Amino acid sequence: MNIPELHTSRLVLRPLAFADAPQIQAAFPRWEIVRYLNSKVPWPYPPDGAEHYLLELAIPAMERGDEWHWTIRRKAVPEVLIGMISLLKEENQNRGFWLSPEWQRQGLMSEACDAVTEYWFAELRMQVLRAPKAIANEGSRRISERQGMRMVWSGESDYVSGRLPSEIWEITAEEWQARKAAGKR
Repeated sequence: MNIPELHTSRLVLRPLAFADAPQIQAAFPRWEIVRYLNSKVPWPYPPDGAEHYLLELAIPAMERGDEWHWTIRRKAVPEVLIGMISLLKEENQNRGFWLSPEWQRQGLMSEACDAVTEYWFAELRMQVLRAPKAIANEGSRRISERQGMRMVWSGESDYVSGRLPSEIWEITAEEWQARKAAGKR
């Protein structure tokens, strides 16, 4: 498992580690965070939810080279976890994220998404990135739009909050590189 730490102007993205479990357990189980996440997320979130997620799902997938997970931390206070962002080798789900509500609407997730999307294309050499989302998740949709992604599927999917209208957005490596060359990131 050789996942690098990534940096943006305001953030440090640290590879996920078991030591992050207490902070994840404290920050994650909030309705504002989980409502638009995949229905696989248990709700109500159990007291050992973060430990189970790390030991049984995330860390083994990272060790297999199927997933890349980072904690999101502000450079000003790098010891405090404010969210997570992930890349996955699943057919129609390559990126997912969450951010504590008090840090939303400040452009932080856009910075994190730019960093991991660059990693997906430049370091992992993937050809397309797809991100599913609930249509009601306006913040996530805006990030995809700003990154030059386009909607390629619509239908319904199951989320923690129930079955909702959904979309899959995508961008190709070629499109990402063209935007980067044009200074649009």
